[in-house]
Amino acid sequence: MIRIDIDGPTAWLRLDRAQARNALTMDAFEEMARRLDSLAGSDARLLIVAGEGSHFCAGADLAEFAELQASEAARRRFRTAIRAALDGFARLPIPVLAYVEGACFGAGVALAMAADIRFAAPDARFAITPAKIGIGYPQEDVHRLVALVGPGHAARLLYTGMAIEAEEALRIGLVETIGGPQELLASMDALLACDPGSIAMLKRGIGLAAAGVRSDDEQDRAFEDLLHSPAAVELLSRARAARRLPPSEA
Repeated sequence: MIRIDIDGPTAWLRLDRAQARNALTMDAFEEMARRLDSLAGSDARLLIVAGEGSHFCAGADLAEFAELQASEAARRRFRTAIRAALDGFARLPIPVLAYVEGACFGAGVALAMAADIRFAAPDARFAITPAKIGIGYPQEDVHRLVALVGPGHAARLLYTGMAIEAEEALRIGLVETIGGPQELLASMDALLACDPGSIAMLKRGIGLAAAGVRSDDEQDRAFEDLLHSPAAVELLSRARAARRLPPSEA
């Protein structure tokens, strides 16, 4: 159900259940958390999250809801499995880009929001529908939604369960970019062209800032260390050569 393919510096995490529009089960969330932990030790410098087939994710698998209604242990397992999987993206030191095609509903939106960057295909449609079936949405995911689109749009999406197209998702801040495969490849190339050490430091900084942290000693040390890192020496040298500038003007 969860497949990871590594192609050079790029890893792809695919939801591989196209016959069910990639609906996510408890097992899938638990597998995702394990696969993300194993990915942390690989040479991948970029992770793309995508669905197999023509849809990203139809949400949580409704076939499991009878078990959830009958068992407190299952409800707790479901909640903690979602949290472990989605929090795993933040722990990775590499950029995570969600590529959303077709339907992206419920837990699928939560999955996309856990990525660093959301890239929507022109046919993408988004809806967060728990209120339509009498359930809630995990607070961590509500927090991410409010951080992206603000409380007003979050309320509109959560209270109504309405579906929105890619253009509106871009307008309100739910996604950052709209485009097809060629535009996706261009974004991937731009991310891979940057230094992994810099990105890891910057990703940690964005996470701290999102949590309200203005200053951090570890970030200060990382900032100073990167100024004299081998990568910085090499990249600055290349930049000077490309601009034909003397060292004092770089």
